[in-house]
Formats: sequence, structure tokens, C-alpha cells
Amino acid sequence: MTAFIQQHPVIQAFTATLFTWAVTAAGAALVFFIKTVNDRFMDSMLGCAAGVMIAASFWSLLAPGIAMAEQLGQTPWLSAAIGFMAGGLFMRLTDRLLPHLHPGLEMEKKEGIRTSLQRSTLLVLAITLHNIPEGLAVGVAFGAAAAHLPSATLGGAVALAVGIGLQNFPEGTAVAMPLRREGLSQWKSFFLGQLSGAVEPVAAVFGALFVLRMQNILPYALCFAAGAMIFVVVEELIPESQRQQENIDLVTIATMSGFTVMMILDIALG
Repeated sequence: MTAFIQQHPVIQAFTATLFTWAVTAAGAALVFFIKTVNDRFMDSMLGCAAGVMIAASFWSLLAPGIAMAEQLGQTPWLSAAIGFMAGGLFMRLTDRLLPHLHPGLEMEKKEGIRTSLQRSTLLVLAITLHNIPEGLAVGVAFGAAAAHLPSATLGGAVALAVGIGLQNFPEGTAVAMPLRREGLSQWKSFFLGQLSGAVEPVAAVFGALFVLRMQNILPYALCFAAGAMIFVVVEELIPESQRQQENIDLVTIATMSGFTVMMILDIALG
């Protein structure tokens, strides 16, 4: 742990997102052990992931961003609003342009620009799309901790990485299992499932480098990452977790549980 603390923030962000990628791979690895995942279990896991991301967006990103804006002499509510909405609009633009298909939907409902990509590739791109803000958030959090401002701590950045890692497990499963059901081999389903997490270390390094070079925009960057994550939760995770009407109450409790776990992590470690 001491060696990790002494590393450069970019290396810390990269190392942390290697962990989140590994958890994605662990979720995808379920294809080697089971053929299908119970819908109630999968919906609950997605709901829990949504709760984790909502809590992380506030406790690990928005709240430190607002406090940091005040410490830097900015108008806190304005910096938060601009950064938060910019993050959401960025994800909206990416969602509109990047071809992808959400798990469980027919090819006719694919989104993004017109493409002839295979269904398997589109499924991977759907999860990759919302792994971008997760990796970016971790990178920005570690970069912010390096600024040595009281509002952003290394413990908080670690808590964020742990929380995102936990919610990456069902994401890996959500890609690998449908691919396996469509006839792909176990190894190919696993490979494509874990591949969706590969973007997180790249996004984390970019986020950390960006805020280290331009520390005056740290509050905007933290709130930007929060806005991007909330967009993913509302546009994707919650709708996907509540497709089965009979599971809505269970999913709601799972979402609140995920929020609680992430809140505890952030308060305890941050």
C-alpha cells in the first residue's frame, strides 16, 4: 500500500483501473461455470451497479468538485452546474454517434450511426460506452487528490475505484452471457465480455493527465465525470434493470443497497 501511495497519480489511476478491468473480466468469466443467469439476479446486480454509480457521482465527484470550486475562488454552484451538464451532453453526443446495442434488444433497436457491425461487437460497444466515464472519473479523482486540496483525498479516489470495480462485475456478465446464448464459444464470449472494460485504464490515464496539467479546471472535471456517470445510470442501467415489471421492487432495494455500500466506502476511506 505504501508503494501505491508513493506512485505518480497517473500510475495510481492506471493501476486502479486495471483492478476495475479485472473485475469486469471476473464477471465475464461466469460463462465458464454457468449457462444462464437468473433474470432476478441480473436485474438486482444492475440495480446495485446503478446505486453505486449514483453514490459515487455525489460523494466522490460532485461534493469534492463543489468544495474545490469554493477553495479556488470560483462560484461553486456555477462550476458544478456547467461541469455536470457538460458531462451529460458529452455522453449524449457519444451515445448518438457510437454504434451500439443494449443487451436484450433486437438488432432493429441498435443506436448510433448506421453500421454493418455484428451484433456481438455492438453489445460490447454498449458496455464500453458507459465504461468511458467510469475510467475518466477514476483518473480525475486521482489527479484531483494530487492537487493536495482538502476536498479531494487519495482515500476518496481509492473508494471510487473500489466502488466502480464492484459494479463492473455485472457489466462483464451482461455482455458475456448474451453472447454465449447466441452460440459463441465460452472463450470468445469471455474475451468480448472483458474487452468492454479495457477502455477504463485508457480513460483514467487521460483524465489524470488532463487535470494534472490544468488544475484550475479540476472542479469542472470532477462534476463533468459525475454528469457523465449519471447519464449512463438514467439512460441505461435503470431502464435495463427494470424491464421485468415483477422485479421492480427488488431492483429498487438493490439500487438503494448499492448506494449505501458506496456511501459507506467513500465516508470510511475518504
